[in-house]
Amino acid sequence: MNKFITFNNNISEHYSNKIITNFSPSNGYRSRCEFGYYKNFYIMHKNNKKLYLETFENAASCIQKIMPYILNKINNNESLKEKLFQINFRSNTKNELMVTLIYHKNIDNKLIKIIEDISRKLKINILLRSKNFLYSTESNYFVDYIHNDDFRIYQTDNCFFQPNPFMLPKMIDTVISLVNNPIDLLELYCGVGTFTLPLSKLFIKILATESDRNSIKCLNKSIIDNNINNISNSRLSSSEVAELFLGKTFRRMGDIKLSDYNFSHVLVDPPRSGLDDKTIEIIKNFKNIIYISCNPETYIDNIRSLTSHNIKYVELFDQFPNTDHLEIISLLRKTI
Repeated sequence: MNKFITFNNNISEHYSNKIITNFSPSNGYRSRCEFGYYKNFYIMHKNNKKLYLETFENAASCIQKIMPYILNKINNNESLKEKLFQINFRSNTKNELMVTLIYHKNIDNKLIKIIEDISRKLKINILLRSKNFLYSTESNYFVDYIHNDDFRIYQTDNCFFQPNPFMLPKMIDTVISLVNNPIDLLELYCGVGTFTLPLSKLFIKILATESDRNSIKCLNKSIIDNNINNISNSRLSSSEVAELFLGKTFRRMGDIKLSDYNFSHVLVDPPRSGLDDKTIEIIKNFKNIIYISCNPETYIDNIRSLTSHNIKYVELFDQFPNTDHLEIISLLRKTI
């Protein structure tokens, strides 16, 4: 049974309307790829077996093109090869690239010079990482463009960013379409601000929360670069946000006060583990819940716990074709 039928069967007791499904191209759709390096090849694991690669057909075309060149440079230089552990690629909507080489050794000036030469020839940003060390030939930040290029959005080489550029614009448009009578927004798991930035045009004020330090730094950089003045953010986990609503204080909130907000919506975009019980109890108090999920199983489990709300809309996004992964965007509205 395929993932679409399984999801439809599981959600049928909660939602009976037609569900729109968005399909990605089957190749060339990944703008973020991570590989191991072993025996002169890129390495991925599938079914507990190593896959030896020189390029990767699921990667964005600009990543596919450069992978063999980077691999050849590494394989023909002992300084580049020695104790190289991982090679990561990121691309953006302008086909610009960030490449990260991760080592299990101290990085010396010789290695830096080699990387600088490659970076100049290819006109790409290359990062070197080892324990407690980071070097970049251009910048530690990588910029992309979202919502018809309305916003510049920043990411680092190790923070989460939506990996499918074909699906992301549709996902943003769907989230925007689910907003009705906006006042203020609470966002949990905001990441680098992929949805926060476009939603700033709709809401009076936004309080965005995220536990990852690098993601918050990226969001702050994007807020400044895009001249946005209605987004406040704090480095808090979802369970800490729940505790905040129960009266606990956090110095990380600074001058931000919950009493200054009139929340009409909450947006949650949790990891595959879904929402914890504390978070579910808090968001039950919100009239509108926009729930973005990357795991149908935990999504259904959470929906069963949110008895205070009815599902008003569901849309699916096949971010990773030919896999079991499925992205869900839905709107839940309070029944009482």
